[in-house]
This record gives sequence, C-alpha cells and structure tokens, in this order.
Amino acid sequence: MAANIELRHLRYFIAVAEELHFGRAAERLNMSQPPLSQQIQSLEASINAQLLVRDNRNVSLTPAGHMFLQEAHQIIAQVEAAATKAARMQQGELGEISIGFTSTTPFMHKVTLSLRQFRELYPDVSIHMHQMNTKQQIAPLQTGRLDIGIMRNTRLPDNLEHQLLFRERFMLAVYDGHPLLEYAENGVDLAMLSEYPLVFFERDVGTALYDEIISLLANAGVTPTISQEAGEAMTILGLVAAGLGVSIITESFTRMKLDGVQYLPLTNNTVYSEVWLVRHKNHHNNGAAADNLTNLLISNIFAFKEGK
Repeated sequence: MAANIELRHLRYFIAVAEELHFGRAAERLNMSQPPLSQQIQSLEASINAQLLVRDNRNVSLTPAGHMFLQEAHQIIAQVEAAATKAARMQQGELGEISIGFTSTTPFMHKVTLSLRQFRELYPDVSIHMHQMNTKQQIAPLQTGRLDIGIMRNTRLPDNLEHQLLFRERFMLAVYDGHPLLEYAENGVDLAMLSEYPLVFFERDVGTALYDEIISLLANAGVTPTISQEAGEAMTILGLVAAGLGVSIITESFTRMKLDGVQYLPLTNNTVYSEVWLVRHKNHHNNGAAADNLTNLLISNIFAFKEGK
C-alpha cells in the first residue's frame, strides 16, 4: 500500500505537522481544508498508521507521526538534491571529463589557461588527464574512455571528428656552443641540417610529429642522420643538451627551459603542426561538461587569434 504514496502526500503531511492546524496548513498549501483532511486520512490508511491526533480544537503528532515527519523531510530533501544535481549535470556544472593529451600539451599556454579557467568556473566537475601520444588517443576516444583528445593532426577514423585549435611553427633545438647559433638572429635554413646529426622521435611510439618532421626535411631535400631516438619531449631536449645532436621541435617545446638548450627559428619553413581537439561524432553522449570545456577552449583560442 505504501507504494501508492506520492510526494504531494508528504508535503501535505509536513504542512499539517508543522502548523498543527488544518486551516493554516490548507492556506499554506493554497488549497481548501476538506480535501487536505481527506488526503491525510488516505495517507494514514496507506501506511496503516495513525500520524495525527485530532479533536475539535487541537492537532498533535503521534509517536509514529514524529518519526514519519523526520523521514518525510529527508525524502523531500533527497528528491530536491537529486533534482538539483540532475539540473547541474544537464548544464555541465557537475560530472567528470576524461582528457587525452600529448606530452607537449602542458606547455601550450592557450590550453593550460583554458583548463585553469574551467576548473575555476566548474569546481565540481572532476577532470581526469591521461598523457598519450596522438595515435594512442584514437582507440579510447572511439570507445568513450576519453571524452576529449588534444593531439597533433593525424588521420582519424570515420567516427571521430576534429576541430583545429591552432597551428605551431617548427623550431630548431641546439646545444650551447653549437655552430648553428651564429644564425640565431636570421634563422637556420633547413638544408643546413644535412650536416648535423639529429635527435629524433621514435617512430614506433606513434607520435604524429615523426611523420610531420620527416616530411618537412624531405621537402627541403634533407635526408636526416638520426643519432638518437626518444619517445618523450623532455628526453629529446635532454639528449640535445648532452650534445648528441640537434632536434626539430614545435613552438610549444620552447616553453621548456632546459640548461644547455637554445631554440632557433627556421627560415624556409612554410609548414605548421596543427593542434586538434578531437571528439567522437556522438559526443553529445559525453555530457554537457565536455561541451563546456570544448566551448571554452575554442573561445580562448579565438580570443588569442584576435589579440584580445
């Protein structure tokens, strides 16, 4: 029988129990007194317990009524809390986001600024960051383990889509005392790199930069002599600092201040590395929180482009 109780019955009872007067309770509920009295009687019949003692002048709570009042308040509060949470989740103010990012993402000011602002705007959204190279992000984006991927331009499967965040220039990282430092002011011609060993990304790691840089050198007629390979950006720069070669990197790498490494511009470089925001085409299933972060990233990138 108790399964027939509705929230309105609880609200009716709470009003009567707090006012201890059917007339005042009816006025508070904006209804007439007889229907209110009937609803309370129906509630008592449903739970098979007397909640109120009534006489011509007074209304009082039975022991069962006192207990039921406490429980009714808790139920109403839980329902209201659940409704509030649902509304906040619908607005993207509550929930969680899983983000894939490459090793250079923490050095992209436009991205880190957006993440910091998102944390300030939506403190109740849990952000889970997963460092992966570009190609490692593809499968978890397809399965939904990642909501958003921040990666380099690459070939994407049909069920993923991308939005360009920004383009980065390629730069040259050299060690202190390297002969190419004399071109620091005017820039280094890519053709000069045929004379020097390179520290390079490992191809098996799957980083998209490997293919981009190989293509860049090929267009300049350079067949690179690769002295060392590494999978992480900081390792590559450490090998450069150790004098094991030079390396072509993107502009975001230059925010890594490492003793013994200097960054030089390239003069004949018309190729850029693109940074993408990638999502599943059915990304509406990921929730509004991911949409809010996407919109914030894009608006910040636009503001940077406009110089705001």
